[in-house]
Amino acid sequence: MDADEFTVEAVERALQQLYYDPDMDKKNVAQKWLTQAQASPQAWHFCWALLRPDKVPEIQFFGASTLHAKISSHWSDLPPGQLDSLRSQLITQIGQFASGPKLVLTRLCVALASLVLHVLAETWPTAVPDLLCAFQTGESVTEADGQARCLALLELLAVLPEELQSSRIPASRRSQLRSALAVDWSSVCSLLQQLLQRPDAPCPVRERVLRCVSSWLTLDIALKDSEGLLESCLALLKESELFDTAVETIVSIISQPDCQRFADSLLKVVPQVLGLQEQLKKAVQDGDMETSHGICRIAVALGETHCRTLLEQVDHWQGFQALVSMIMSCTGTPGHYPVDETSSSLTLTFWYTLQDDITSLDAERQTLYLQIYRPVYFQLVDVLLQKACFPRDEDYAAWSADDKEQFKTYRVDISDTLMYVYELLGPELLRSLYDKLGTLLTDTTHPSSWQDIEALLFGFQSIAETVDVSYSDVIPGLIGLIPLITANNVQLAETIMFTIGSLAEWLADHSLMLASVLPVVLHGLSNADLSVACVSALKRICRECRHDLHLHANDIMAVSQAVLVKDIHKALGFLLSALPSDEILGKLLSLVTPHIQQLEKLANEPPSSANKLPIVHILGLLSDLFSTFDLNKQSERSEVMRPVQTQPHHNNPVVVVLQQAFPLIQTILSKWLNEPEVVEAVCAVFEKSLKTLLHDFAPLVTQLCELIGQMFSAYPQASALDLTRQLVHIFGCEKDLFSPIIALLELITNITMSIFQLGSRDHPDVVESFMQLHTQALRRKSDLYLSDRLDIKAVFYCGILSFKFPEAPTLKATCLLFTELISHCEEIPAVREVLQEDGKLLLQTLLEAIGGQSPRSLAEHFAEVLFSASCNCPSMLSVWLREALLPPGFPSSHLTTEYKEHFCQQILREQVSKRRMKDIVKEFALLSRGLQGTEYAANY
Repeated sequence: MDADEFTVEAVERALQQLYYDPDMDKKNVAQKWLTQAQASPQAWHFCWALLRPDKVPEIQFFGASTLHAKISSHWSDLPPGQLDSLRSQLITQIGQFASGPKLVLTRLCVALASLVLHVLAETWPTAVPDLLCAFQTGESVTEADGQARCLALLELLAVLPEELQSSRIPASRRSQLRSALAVDWSSVCSLLQQLLQRPDAPCPVRERVLRCVSSWLTLDIALKDSEGLLESCLALLKESELFDTAVETIVSIISQPDCQRFADSLLKVVPQVLGLQEQLKKAVQDGDMETSHGICRIAVALGETHCRTLLEQVDHWQGFQALVSMIMSCTGTPGHYPVDETSSSLTLTFWYTLQDDITSLDAERQTLYLQIYRPVYFQLVDVLLQKACFPRDEDYAAWSADDKEQFKTYRVDISDTLMYVYELLGPELLRSLYDKLGTLLTDTTHPSSWQDIEALLFGFQSIAETVDVSYSDVIPGLIGLIPLITANNVQLAETIMFTIGSLAEWLADHSLMLASVLPVVLHGLSNADLSVACVSALKRICRECRHDLHLHANDIMAVSQAVLVKDIHKALGFLLSALPSDEILGKLLSLVTPHIQQLEKLANEPPSSANKLPIVHILGLLSDLFSTFDLNKQSERSEVMRPVQTQPHHNNPVVVVLQQAFPLIQTILSKWLNEPEVVEAVCAVFEKSLKTLLHDFAPLVTQLCELIGQMFSAYPQASALDLTRQLVHIFGCEKDLFSPIIALLELITNITMSIFQLGSRDHPDVVESFMQLHTQALRRKSDLYLSDRLDIKAVFYCGILSFKFPEAPTLKATCLLFTELISHCEEIPAVREVLQEDGKLLLQTLLEAIGGQSPRSLAEHFAEVLFSASCNCPSMLSVWLREALLPPGFPSSHLTTEYKEHFCQQILREQVSKRRMKDIVKEFALLSRGLQGTEYAANY
């Protein structure tokens, strides 16, 4: 196909190839040629021929799309004096396609809408009235019947505001056009209202009317200008076939934030919405979930969007209170979410809004509304706890896994709401919950269900989880009630455990109460279904109350060793580290010795899939234990924090255990070196211990460096690199341990470089961890690179190769390495030398990545590298930039020479604001990909 022959026949051949040729390469060639055809001047002529009635719909659609493309993107190419002809031809074509195909009709309407936007403000200010007249009188659409003509007009009216929203128009021009269109709303609204009120109007026409309304609302139409239309839409809620569309339109009308300027109009809407209560009540009784859901959406939209405005109309407080009551009935819709109803979840955010708006009013009105709404919020708590109740056991067993997951999420939302409501109601809420729970547990005349008890405990837990309840006088009573509960159900037992866990901080200040609840937790550990909840509670108690558990330690240890459930050893780590120092080692050995013995047994067996799993499991238990065993009380330190210089504890019990177990671990590794899961589990034991022990780990550093070297030499893995990074982080500045660490770093670097030489593409995790390791080494101990033992130049070239990886984490780690490396260009001669020799290569690679080779989301990380270069070596960067960007078309044909020069100046000038540098790089990335000015760019 020749680009010089953009004829009707050539276009049809290309479309045939695009739609029907099975060869993807040929399809791509056809697509590219057709795009060129649409951009050509000939397109103004061949598009009409493609719309002839004898053409198939695919060809007609391309003709209509070409018209839209020419009008929207090549308006300046329109031959002089052709505007009137183009306009009349478009109107004629829309008339001819009024009966379909629908896709072609819509594209023609979009094309005419685009034309209107070009000329509305300057040369055709009466465009909308003229079009209303043309289509209603049928002057230009003689062949279409009445309904089809009406639907075509409604389609045009609907796409007009949509085209304004989606077109690439400057903000000032968009605002001007929005105002110009809004002027015509009264005539459009009148037509739409007439069509809705006509008893003989077909359903498709009224449905299209509703779509028109939603579209024009994007022009910020005032509520006072839509009152009659809203009333007509509300009337359509009686018609089932139009119900869903009417709901969407009504919600759009009353959700306009600008409505708040028209309080009088809003006050008229309230009784209209309240008038839907009978229909809502009937829908709930009939189990009509769709209708109740839709009406609930309308009530919530009105209440949530305009809560503040309606509260300020103090003289009309009763109307708003009635709306609040209606929303309360939606919150309390009978049945269980999501099986029996789906409305209640819609209302939860309204209660946040109402509470916020009441508490932000002036003192006088706040006092008035608190008198009215505090009882309402107490009622809300009762309703929410009822909705949070589990269904009967047999019903719950029949629920699908998806329904159960939705119900779980719903309960989380209720929990968040209860926590927020507590800020309004305060301790009185806890007292109310406590009284109700006490009544349920002590009233023998009215046996209570486990669901009711669980819901009240759930309410307590929701509040105690995030609110300080230390001053509450009902918590001791609650602690006393918990042992009275017969937990004969998994859900109830779980909630008991989570409630106890949420009170761990309170128990730390009231240690005498531990004796009441600890047996409940320990008893639950034996139930496999409760293991997660019980371990969570025990872990929190051991962490918060560690210094008060000496008397209970033996019981906890005995039960924990008997059950050995996941994460139990994290709780034991907290417990053991708080015991008297003379008891710690003995109890630690009694806990780990059975595991060590089992490991010895497994280590002496030939490797097999059957014994790999228990080895990994036992190593995981040790990792859990050591991760929380913190004699310095600093167990939850973040990896990125500087290690605190603490006085080492001589003979730290964990070190003693690890020293004893070291030969065993070496034996295991000798047999399992090629098994990633086992190597990762071994590394995790040492990494967790390192993070917790910090400088107490020093006696093991030399041995561990040798072990890591053996592991990495046999089978390079990311976990070994991450463990080395921890060693560098904590001991990089320790002179006594300098030698084994630098020897390990040298070995690992040489091995990793050989991986790059052989092909590193299959090891993105190793590359990522290698970049992170050297970044850490540069930060903590940059003088490591002053010796000849570590070849920073080799690391530099490995980094260049890493920029070719598609994995985002690997690219981020590489950016961090270069950002750090460049910052040392003055103090490390080897860094300065490699930048002088191959800084241009680094920049070329970086610009290729920014310009299209790498994910766009990484632009800000690439910007960090450029910012570091701009701050630390601006003169070299100036040379690199201009040399790298000199070749035409690099890194993208979308970049002009003028823009490249502008980009260089921006980069070299920016040495203060990282945010500004990121904006510069993002713009470069978008332009390189040809995305500047697109909808994607607007959200980028």
